[in-house]
Amino acid sequence: WFKDNGIELTQLPLPVGDYIEITEAVQSVIDRRGDKLKKMDFMGSYRVSVDTKADLQEVVGNIQGKAHNRFRDEIILAMNNGIKLYILVEHGGNIKSLEDVKWWINPRIFLYEKAIRKEWNISKDADFQTELAELKSHGAKIKRGPTTGEELYKAMVTMQEKYGCEFVFTDKKSCGQGIIKLLGGIDIANNW
Repeated sequence: WFKDNGIELTQLPLPVGDYIEITEAVQSVIDRRGDKLKKMDFMGSYRVSVDTKADLQEVVGNIQGKAHNRFRDEIILAMNNGIKLYILVEHGGNIKSLEDVKWWINPRIFLYEKAIRKEWNISKDADFQTELAELKSHGAKIKRGPTTGEELYKAMVTMQEKYGCEFVFTDKKSCGQGIIKLLGGIDIANNW
């Protein structure tokens, strides 16, 4: 999309996000540091950044998985340095806003249910939630299931409120124009 619309990309080591606009301040850093550029050289040179996520499953890993500390630290770095960080999630489908995340069904739930049914000999005809509750009431130690849409929604809202980042949603086809719009560029698509 960038190429089709005459937008040139330059790969840079950024401390926060995946995309920024190359302003005079950013270009000054590039010119001054040349091939010795490091992430932190850009601190103070930009105020808006877009971080892209492939889908909600990647967001789960960033918020509640092994990547949590790195992701949280990047968001705090943005907040502490006055950078507005947009997290653009390329999920598509029915996920068009943060509110829609509540209704997302994590595809890993089906694998979890299958594994628990096998481990605890729960028949396919039995209501899974009822059987699970029954096992737990008898003291069975059952591993926690995958993150639900409601849990992810609450975690995302907390991050927005606590750290000032903003989760925004698009589909893969509209991602490029979404990045440009979030960076404050021209509004190429009126309906994004």
